[in-house]
Amino acid sequence: MSKRGRGLGQGLDALFSQSGSFQVSDSEPVTEIPIDDIVPNQFQPRREFAEEALAELADSIRQYGILQPVVVRRKLTGFELVAGERRWRAARLAGLNTIPAVVRDYSDGEMTEIALVENLQRQDLNVLEEALAYRRLMEEFGLTQDEVARKLGRSRSHIANTIRLLNLAPAVQEYVSRGTLTMGQVRPLLALVDEEQQVKAADIIIEQQLTAREAEALVKKIKQPPKIKQSSPSATTHLFVREAEDQLKLALGTRVRIKPGKQKSKIEIEFYSQEDLERLLEILTQSQRQVAATAVPQKLTV
Repeated sequence: MSKRGRGLGQGLDALFSQSGSFQVSDSEPVTEIPIDDIVPNQFQPRREFAEEALAELADSIRQYGILQPVVVRRKLTGFELVAGERRWRAARLAGLNTIPAVVRDYSDGEMTEIALVENLQRQDLNVLEEALAYRRLMEEFGLTQDEVARKLGRSRSHIANTIRLLNLAPAVQEYVSRGTLTMGQVRPLLALVDEEQQVKAADIIIEQQLTAREAEALVKKIKQPPKIKQSSPSATTHLFVREAEDQLKLALGTRVRIKPGKQKSKIEIEFYSQEDLERLLEILTQSQRQVAATAVPQKLTV
């Protein structure tokens, strides 16, 4: 990181008031610039602008005008916004042809940090845009998490936890960006390395409307290895009894129950009439009669 980039953040602190608004000096000349001659800030970190909020601001502009000028820088043709994109968009929506502006000279690096810091201090970004802005401040200007925290008046843990959201699966990030899931609901998903698991867990959280604490419990359950059930002697015995019952039912044509016990067991065979009982006796004694019929009498010889 260049020395210029390092010093940039310190100098820009003077451009923002304690309330976080971008300061415009009363002594600076304000110029009415055609709205169509201004293009948005190419370094703007905000991706979404709430239509309802813009409509309300447009109504206010129609009634009271623009109370604070936007800040622009010159380009080869026209101007580029430095700060005040919501006012510029609302002014277009309100049907204004020109907008009051202060013209300043800024480098691309200064443009980037001004856009990031202004939006972060105004809390205009959703949490994913906020995370991207923190990362850009760190990567492009060589700031540490502590330095970003001090600059913006946030805790270091907030900075760190917000940046970690960028490790979520893109689909989960989209849920957060749209406001479908909160930061508290998705933070436990960071413990899941597999993105497919993250998405499935996020869908469950949405479907069942789980709280942040319930989302933590869900992730713990997902991370637990499946328990391998070992067959116990009683389970093996039960399986054998069921198979024996099925064989007897098929052979006898009636309901059969086997009741195993510790010392003795029982076999219950159902019958529904005397004829049914005789049929069962015929089946059960059939093998005995066959043995008797095939027996060969022995002759004694003298």
